[in-house]
Amino acid sequence: MMSSRKHSLSNSYSNSPIVPLSPLALSQDQDRNMVKFSKQFEGQLVPEWKEAFVDYWQLKEDLKKIRLLNNNTTTNAHQTTSFPHNLLSSISKFGLFGRRRDQGVIQVHKRLTASASKGGDLLYETELLEQFADTDAAKQFFECLDMQLNKVNQFYKTKEKEFLERGECLKKQMQILSELKTIIKQQQHRKGEEEDASISCSISCEEDSVRDRTEQEQQQQDSFMDELERNEVPFPDSPTSDEIGKPTDINMKTEKGKLRTLSGRVFSFQGKSLRINIPLATPSRTFSAISYLVWDDLVNQSSKKCGPQGRGKLHINKSKLHHAQKMIKGAFLELYKGLGYLKTYRHLNMLAFIKILKKFDKVTEKQVLPVYLKVVESSYFNSSDKVMNLSDEVEDLFIMHFADEDRRKGMKYLRPRQRKESHAVTFFIGLFAGCFVALLAGYIIMAHITGMYRRQPDSIYMETTYPVLSMFSLLFLHFFLYGCNVFMWRKARINYSFIFELAPTKELKYRDVFLICTTSMTAVVGIMFVHLSLVTKGHSYAQVQAIPGLLLLAFVLLLVCPFNIFYHSSRYRLLGVIRNIILSPLYKVVMLDFFMADQLCSQVPMLRNLEYVACYYITGSYKTQDYGYCMRAKHYRDLAYAVSFLPYYWRAMQCARRWFDEGQTNHLVNLGKYVSAMLAAGAKVAYEKERSIGWLCLVVVMSSAATVYQLYWDFVKDWGLLQMNSKNPWLRNELMLRRKFIYYFSMGLNLILRLAWLQTVVHSTFEHVDYRVTGLFLAALEVIRRGLWNFYRLENEHLNNAGKFRAVKTVPLPFHEVDEEE
Repeated sequence: MMSSRKHSLSNSYSNSPIVPLSPLALSQDQDRNMVKFSKQFEGQLVPEWKEAFVDYWQLKEDLKKIRLLNNNTTTNAHQTTSFPHNLLSSISKFGLFGRRRDQGVIQVHKRLTASASKGGDLLYETELLEQFADTDAAKQFFECLDMQLNKVNQFYKTKEKEFLERGECLKKQMQILSELKTIIKQQQHRKGEEEDASISCSISCEEDSVRDRTEQEQQQQDSFMDELERNEVPFPDSPTSDEIGKPTDINMKTEKGKLRTLSGRVFSFQGKSLRINIPLATPSRTFSAISYLVWDDLVNQSSKKCGPQGRGKLHINKSKLHHAQKMIKGAFLELYKGLGYLKTYRHLNMLAFIKILKKFDKVTEKQVLPVYLKVVESSYFNSSDKVMNLSDEVEDLFIMHFADEDRRKGMKYLRPRQRKESHAVTFFIGLFAGCFVALLAGYIIMAHITGMYRRQPDSIYMETTYPVLSMFSLLFLHFFLYGCNVFMWRKARINYSFIFELAPTKELKYRDVFLICTTSMTAVVGIMFVHLSLVTKGHSYAQVQAIPGLLLLAFVLLLVCPFNIFYHSSRYRLLGVIRNIILSPLYKVVMLDFFMADQLCSQVPMLRNLEYVACYYITGSYKTQDYGYCMRAKHYRDLAYAVSFLPYYWRAMQCARRWFDEGQTNHLVNLGKYVSAMLAAGAKVAYEKERSIGWLCLVVVMSSAATVYQLYWDFVKDWGLLQMNSKNPWLRNELMLRRKFIYYFSMGLNLILRLAWLQTVVHSTFEHVDYRVTGLFLAALEVIRRGLWNFYRLENEHLNNAGKFRAVKTVPLPFHEVDEEE
């Protein structure tokens, strides 16, 4: 039995939840000015579905035209009004026997689409029954209003159908999982061995079934688009508007790759042919799939043919079922989130229709709201209760299977509460920012007085201590720019949490990022100030040289601290991402992984400083003040080459893994970009060692080629700019920022910052400043360029999601039933 619980509707994109009200209550309680409602409407809609919402702003523009025409007509009417005219106007409103004719102002007609007999939709058309001040403007308004209503109905029906299909699929998945778990428990009870219990199932060939299923889904999508064209429903213009309602099935896309195909094995279970598809997200699964691929190619070619000889045994143990359960749980959470977005879509559009109709009545002094509102209330998007019923059912299933029938525990997963922003965080940001500025000013003055940053033939401080300060400066500058990116993403309504797959309750807000930056840099500069003070007072380097090393050690220990303090979840998420990057291509690549790998490509100077500092303290050179030991050691010199191109290597391996998983040649082209950057970085390191004309020429050639390659990829691929046929010259059709000159300025600035490598050739210096300070300045410019790149990279990703109306993830499911005909 379905429970009749009331749902409190909330939108994760805003701090204040939206509570659904009845249309009458909405018309009474929402008596605010139009400008304020426009901001409320824009702030609470689902960003990825923005083009599918009511175009409230266009309707406002049409109303402004009617208002201006009404003002002019009213002025002329007052001058020509006469008593006979008023008398005839009053009599015309009544029929025979003095009874008033109530024909209304408008009449809304329903027109069946061409495919109505096959379950098509109704289209609404409004007819004007009374003469308006300007009939053309009124007709234009109602044509736009009808178009918006038809668009909302079509989109709602499409998304509802998609979520209902997901719900039915999840029910079947849950039933299969429950049956398999029951069988394993029975076998455990009989055998008495928990760890060894498994189910042996026969494996059949799956390649043809994958191909047939892909063709079937493609045919369904083509028929759906044909139906849209027959219905003549005008959807909003967007670069990928042809994908409205198109099922974004991850399994369909990724099964084209070899590893994805190997991860899906067909087995027979209780008379059914099922495919179990476990993603190759870990090194163990990847090695297993690769070994199977090699064995299949070299030894067992005949096993690819379907038949008795192509069958084997597949053991489904508790670990596989546990992973399958996690996949189904994630799918339930995404489905429930999507249903919540659809409720928000329904409520906000209903509110927009009410507000615009009330405004129309106020402008024209007609009674249109009661007539048209009945049509809107009876339309499909407002009258269908399938989403509500499915939401109740998803809640019941999730609480039963994943929360041990504890409703409070289950709702914590389904409706996670976001952390409230505290004023204390803002206070401490200002406090530590002031302390940082004061300490930095004191440190700079003391360093200037002592002459530490001037070019000297032998400077122990610049060789040993300055790399620590330089490393932390680059790291937290990058982190500060990430906080600025988060602030701009939120302001531009870019859903970075969805793109990065961050938990809404654990993600770092921009205030948290700024607090970490100010606190950390206050500690770093404070300790550096104390260290420099001790040196200037006459203490030997042997006595105080351990201080920078202890500072670095403290940050490392804090990063790996296992206790739930100091942003525990974010720290361990960062460590997990770094692990995935280092072990590329063994781990499945997601957006956050290659985004972080791109950040490391801009932090090569920081990594080289880290390498030197680690060598200096691990080898004990800080005790003997032999800071040149690491520079003379052959292993260190070899490691310097590796550190210079390791980030590019990791990123190239990620591109290779994505190509192997998805089979898109675009990833191979991207791999070439990082290979060229790797060669340029290696040539630069070699030139720093040799300082010969030959290496200099090689640096110029390699760096120039890599720069052109990278600029093209930045503008065209990552940013989506430089489109010749765009309505915005040299930009894309859809822009998140209103002022276009920002994009042109950013492209020019990106070009200038990409040419920072010319410093290697020019060797320009700032008077008597040490060359290491110049290197820090150039490295900071690269970090700033990366921060600028981050914003436009996610803007392009968000626009791609919005073009496909993708607001929730499509989680791959572990079990797929295969028909016997396949």
